Amino acid sequence: MVKDPTSEHITNKEISWLSFNERVLQEAENCFVPLIERIKFLGICSSNLDEFYRVRVATLNRIARLGKKAIKIIGHDPKIILDEIRRISLRQHKKFDKIYENLLEELASHKIFILKETQLTAEQGQFVRSYFYNEVRPRLFPIMLDQIETFPMLKDRAIYLAILLSNSKGKKKPASALIEIPSDILPRFLVLPKEGANHYIIFLDDIIRFGLSDIFSIFKYDQSQAFTIKITRDAELDIEDDLSESYIRKIVKSLKQRKGGNPVRFIYDSDMPEELRSIIFKKLNLQSDDTIIAGSRYHNNRDFISFPVFDGKKYTYPKISPIPHKDINPHKSMLKAISEKDILLHFPYQSFDYILDLLREASIDPKVTTIKITIYRLAKNSSVVNALINAAKNGKTVVAVLELQARFDEEANVYWANRLQEDGVRVIFGVPGLKVHSKQILISRREGSREALYAVVGTGNFNEDTATIYSDHNILTADKRYTREVEKMFDFFENNYKTNVFKHFIVSPFNSRKKIGYLIQTEIKNARKGIESCITLKINNLSDAYLINKLYEASQEGVKIRLIIRGMFSLIPGIKALSENIEAISIVDKYLEHSRIFVFSNGGHPKYFISSADWMPRNIDRRIEIITPVYDENLQKELQAFIDIQWQDNERARILDKKLSNKFKSENGKKKLRSQWAIYDFLNALHTEQTPDPAHFDKESQSQKR
Repeated sequence: MVKDPTSEHITNKEISWLSFNERVLQEAENCFVPLIERIKFLGICSSNLDEFYRVRVATLNRIARLGKKAIKIIGHDPKIILDEIRRISLRQHKKFDKIYENLLEELASHKIFILKETQLTAEQGQFVRSYFYNEVRPRLFPIMLDQIETFPMLKDRAIYLAILLSNSKGKKKPASALIEIPSDILPRFLVLPKEGANHYIIFLDDIIRFGLSDIFSIFKYDQSQAFTIKITRDAELDIEDDLSESYIRKIVKSLKQRKGGNPVRFIYDSDMPEELRSIIFKKLNLQSDDTIIAGSRYHNNRDFISFPVFDGKKYTYPKISPIPHKDINPHKSMLKAISEKDILLHFPYQSFDYILDLLREASIDPKVTTIKITIYRLAKNSSVVNALINAAKNGKTVVAVLELQARFDEEANVYWANRLQEDGVRVIFGVPGLKVHSKQILISRREGSREALYAVVGTGNFNEDTATIYSDHNILTADKRYTREVEKMFDFFENNYKTNVFKHFIVSPFNSRKKIGYLIQTEIKNARKGIESCITLKINNLSDAYLINKLYEASQEGVKIRLIIRGMFSLIPGIKALSENIEAISIVDKYLEHSRIFVFSNGGHPKYFISSADWMPRNIDRRIEIITPVYDENLQKELQAFIDIQWQDNERARILDKKLSNKFKSENGKKKLRSQWAIYDFLNALHTEQTPDPAHFDKESQSQKR
């Protein structure tokens, strides 16, 4: 008899996300990870947590204000979840600080020293003083808190020094001030002159501390102390339903409102004196139930992502050489290669330049008439945009479906929208009420008397920056089963009132829930008939209750289910009589696992899909997403090998369980396998005749046990 799952069998998605961030912290702690990479993982952890508070915690705070209605809306008391988040966050903050202290010791053992302003030699002091006067001081504008009635609006994602000025003789009343650290303009770290074999670094924060007496020299104080504070604000955009305003103007207005969003977290240096802390708390009107965290000396640790690199080969992951694709000749037409067979690209193991080359070729090919593309996030200096603009200048019809509400990229996308429009590209701002998150390109070309279509469908953004660190897949095809479906997608973008029937694609929000449910149900039916049944999913997040319950149902009927989940994971494997047939792992390593792959055994005729969509309510019901079938048997084999290698990982794979323990997967007696390195070797062997280069990873980490 099928057991009825309850809310006890669904892990809260916010709590499960914090468990993911714990896995990132594990990489910072892992002695087998190169030293500077470990510091960068601290930066990633901090950046993740900032976004978590700006979005997830902010949303829970909004819901909590609804009182009893909140429980009806989300099924549980948000205040209980907020309390648990606070408890876990505090624990992770303490672990973060401990790891940081350990890394400082390890840096010192390698003759790399992070100095405070009080530790500088005379020569170093002279160097810092010169940098302070020439670069830092002109960008500092203190606010004297004793001279103002209204406390200044603290910016989200900025850090400030709260200053306490006093006189050692105690004859003058202490004063307090606030200085924004200009880390958005200047590097957070300054590398000091090398002394022998020793390297030295100082925080921008401490450079300011070093120059405090100069900044406040007009006052008669002989003592100054500085303590870092940081506020995190609600980052949700409120888009007003005002048809009289352009969409761009609405976004710009909402971005301005975001800067003054409600505080959701306040972090301060725990060494701050009580008198200064009480002034700050009172001025900010911080209440006891606010998320107030006593932190360490430094905040905005996301800047560790840009930590200075010394001897890159020794302390960082070596850069790999992108694997050339065997079916693409760099000196011949990309379009011709695609017309001959479907091509599957794996980033970052293969170069994103193939996509740029395709767009460049299409922009100058006289037979190409139209280029259409969806844009969600772009590189800082986007070559994709340059290729589209070049195509428009060459007389092509270029259409860009640009999602202005790509979270935290809204401002950049407003800029790109204006630039594209100025250069003749038709820009469509998504679909009203839905985010366009699907990734596709459509190229139309005159070939004799017919119009030939070429398409790209993928799991990740058309972004050459993230393509070097995100693991994603793109299919390049001229197969009409794909190209006609992509054509229908763009037809819908240009005419929202017109909906099409999709024969091959599964498209959110139209039919994803129904079609995924059908695929799972097919496995259930086969299991009941005694036919071997299996589901393998690789996705970023799994939190949709309906789909989780379908997987529970499948497990109870004997369907073997393998899950590779990067982030949020609300399903609980291994529950007796409910999810005993479900196993789940998560891989955190050098590259961000971003791709989505679905495999259903389908009675011996497996169905393969790649997708832009996670299994979350927003992706299934409130976004434009594409789940793309993979028909070519060779490409299916590639994806199967990719999945199998990841499932065998016993170096960077963690077991996902009810306790959220994040234990590393360990298989006694089995050869150590690190999937990202093994995938590189597999693709290298598949696409070249060269022997895999062992220099791209640390062999020692493969042979030693954790």
